[in-house]
Formats: sequence, structure tokens, C-alpha cells
Amino acid sequence: MNRLAQIITKIIDFFYRPFQKWIPEQVFRYAACGGGNMVLDWVLYFLIYNFVIGHEIITFQFSPPGAIFNFQFAQAITPHIATLCIVFPITLLTGFWLQKYVTFTQSNLHGARQLMRYISIVAVNLAINYFGLKLCVEIFGWYPTPSKMLITLITVAVSYFGQKYYSFRVNNKS
Repeated sequence: MNRLAQIITKIIDFFYRPFQKWIPEQVFRYAACGGGNMVLDWVLYFLIYNFVIGHEIITFQFSPPGAIFNFQFAQAITPHIATLCIVFPITLLTGFWLQKYVTFTQSNLHGARQLMRYISIVAVNLAINYFGLKLCVEIFGWYPTPSKMLITLITVAVSYFGQKYYSFRVNNKS
């Protein structure tokens, strides 16, 4: 995996050269990794929403085995939220890996601590995504995929500063 990170870094750095006078290297790497992960998110969201979920409401039913009473639990999830639930863990892991091994390589925090902090920042972004999709799709009546794209753009700033100054900060007291 480290070799793959080196290859990705070399490719990003090759494209960085024309921009090095105007953009710090770390910002460029963050934008490239985050942009790649964002495109992955959008593509997976589109494919799963349109070809796996199929625009259908997903209903989960649960009846505990051996229950004394006839108890059943059912939960309906809208297709755009079900798709978000499927895509989120995939892009969470790819995003963490890219940021840890390509963008914020100077951080000396322990990997588990980085991951927990990364997850906390991503949880904030997940909440923004969830409530943003609810607002855009269910209240404004917009299409889910463009709504997801707009909301993702909003979360970029939250994510960058959270990752730089919290998840992957350089800890001088390590």
C-alpha cells in the first residue's frame, strides 16, 4: 500500500509543478486526493442510486427470533439516503487512506488516533450530507445526484480545516 501511495504522490506532484507558485503543495495534494475521492463518491452514488437501489424505498424488517410476543420492527429508508449509507463507508476508508499517506504525511499522531479524529470530522460532514439531502430532495424537490454534488462542495472547507488542524495535525508533544 505504501508503494501505491508513492505512485499517487508522484502523479499528483507532476501536475503540481505549474501551480507551485500559487498553491502550497499540501493544499494541492489535498485537493487532488479529496477531488479524486469526491469523484469516486459521486460515481458510486450515481451507480448505486440508479442501478442497485433503483429509486425504490428500502424497507428493513426485523422480528427477533424466539420472541414471546408477536413483535416486528420495520424501517423504511428513502433511496437517496439508502445510497448514502452504502457509499459512505467506502469513501470514508479511501479518503482516510489518501489523506494519511499522500496529503498529511508529516503527522506523527498514532494511526488509530488519526482514524478516530478523521471519523469525527467525517461524521460532521455526514450530518451535513444527511440534512442537506433531506432539505434539497424532500423539501426543495431537487434531483438527488446534483443535490449530493452541491452538498459535497459545501463540506470541502469543513473537511480540509478539520483534517489539517485536528485529524492529521503535527503533534509536537508526541
